[in-house]
Amino acid sequence: MISHLQKVLWNQFGASIDMLKDIIALWPDQYWNLQSKVYYLSYHILLFLDYYLTIPPTNFKATLPFKMISPGNIPAYAVDDLLPAKLYTKKELLDGLQTCRQKCKQLIFGLTEDNLEQTWIDQRDDIAGSSTLKYSVLEILLYNLKHVQHHVGQLNLLLRLETGQAADWVSDAKDA
Repeated sequence: MISHLQKVLWNQFGASIDMLKDIIALWPDQYWNLQSKVYYLSYHILLFLDYYLTIPPTNFKATLPFKMISPGNIPAYAVDDLLPAKLYTKKELLDGLQTCRQKCKQLIFGLTEDNLEQTWIDQRDDIAGSSTLKYSVLEILLYNLKHVQHHVGQLNLLLRLETGQAADWVSDAKDA
C-alpha cells in the first residue's frame, strides 16, 4: 500500500510542480521585477513549497532566501510579508524550483507508515499559520499540493490574460 501511495502522491505533486515550471518559463522577462504580481506570486509558491517540505521546519533555510517585513510595509504587488531577499532571476527561480522538486520526490519516496502520521510541526514559528499546526506529514503534503495547484491556476490565468497564451495541463509528473 505504501508504495502505491508514494507513486500516486509523486505523480500528482510532480505534475503540479512541472506545471509551475512550464508557466514560469512562459512568462516574458519583462514580468520579472519588483513591480510584478507574477514575480511575487512565483516566489511565494516556491518559498512555501520549500517550507512545507521541510520536516520539521524548525530550522528551515529557504532555497532562495527571504526577508520578513512588517505588514504595513508590504509592497502593493506582494502576496504576504515574506519577500525575496533580492530580485531573483527567472533562471534562479527555476533552479530553486528544481531543487524543491527533488526535495519533494525524495521526501515522498522516503515515506513510511510511521512517518506519514508524524506531526509536521508542533509549535508556531514565524512562518507557519495556526491552521497548519498539528498537521501530520501526509496532511502537510496534501496541503502543500493544494497550495501549489491553487497558485498555479492563478498564474496560468494571469498568463493567458496578459499574453494570450497559457501552459498546458500536466496530468503526470514528467518522470513518473
